[in-house]
Amino acid sequence: MTQWVLHVDLDQFIAAVEVDRRPELRGKPVVVGGDGDPAKRGVVSTASYAARELGVHSGQPLRTAAKRCPDCVFLPVDADAYNAVSAQVMAVLRETGQPVEVLGWDEAFIGVDTEDPEGFARGLAADVLAATRLDCSVGIGENKLQAKIATGFGKPAGVFRLTSATWFDVLGDRPPDAIWGIGAKTTAKLAGLGVTTVRELAAADPDQLARVFGPMTGPWLVLLGRGRGESEVDPTPYVPRSHGREVTFQRNIADWDLVRVEVTRLAGQVAGELDGRPVARVVVKVRYAPFVTVTHGVTLTGTIEAAAREALGLFEPDRPVRLLGVRAEFAAAGGTAGGTAGG
Repeated sequence: MTQWVLHVDLDQFIAAVEVDRRPELRGKPVVVGGDGDPAKRGVVSTASYAARELGVHSGQPLRTAAKRCPDCVFLPVDADAYNAVSAQVMAVLRETGQPVEVLGWDEAFIGVDTEDPEGFARGLAADVLAATRLDCSVGIGENKLQAKIATGFGKPAGVFRLTSATWFDVLGDRPPDAIWGIGAKTTAKLAGLGVTTVRELAAADPDQLARVFGPMTGPWLVLLGRGRGESEVDPTPYVPRSHGREVTFQRNIADWDLVRVEVTRLAGQVAGELDGRPVARVVVKVRYAPFVTVTHGVTLTGTIEAAAREALGLFEPDRPVRLLGVRAEFAAAGGTAGGTAGG
């Protein structure tokens, strides 16, 4: 039998859950974000395909989405509902008896031994649809990298296989950021070296890239360009690596004494929700008006509240603030916390 890695990705997951709860919205442009009021500040968590065709996308301010799509249906985020449906989906995947590696709410890898991966994938998608009434796309590869990228070519509700044999036929002439794990900044930096396609990245000198990107990252980029990646699917239960809270202010805060009060409040809220997990680092996010986001973090040596205030001290208090966030990053397995959860 041949070993394959499958990547299962729920199509427009959050929007699809909402449409399933409200069938009258099927086919309409649906946007989920914040408390569902586009007149307030907040960002788009997800948009249905119909909304995406009108220029709405994840991470976009709700007000911008409303301008681009005044006829969109705006709904509030309901994390409990998405968690429940996600658990159903993952249960369906595990019922195959194959190892399942959960990546988040709406996606997972599955390791499969089969001579007919497309048939297995279509059967899996049908089982998910029957259990949840949600469509998913399935990517097939010889490793996780190939499977993850393949899913994008299968959307929506399709199956696509990407292997070493077809890698350059599919991706060779595309820019490096077509590869999972390579972003726009790295792509721009590669372009400065004359590397503008996946094919050129695969043929690049690892030593040259090591001098620019570092001894680990440079050669790793070349391997990505060649379609190499990890093939072992880890069924260890998914454990969040961090926990945080954010607040978007409907009016900008110019008084940084009030900013400090809000950061301390958020940090206290986070500290009370950690269930005793050891924390290694605390990160504060500040979104300045109009929409510039900066983050700073510090190693935890005392309380989370104290660490958050220390991290806030690394910011320039020279502009009004529209959003604040505090995130506790958990210590690696077997590690120890730098301090205590509460204060």
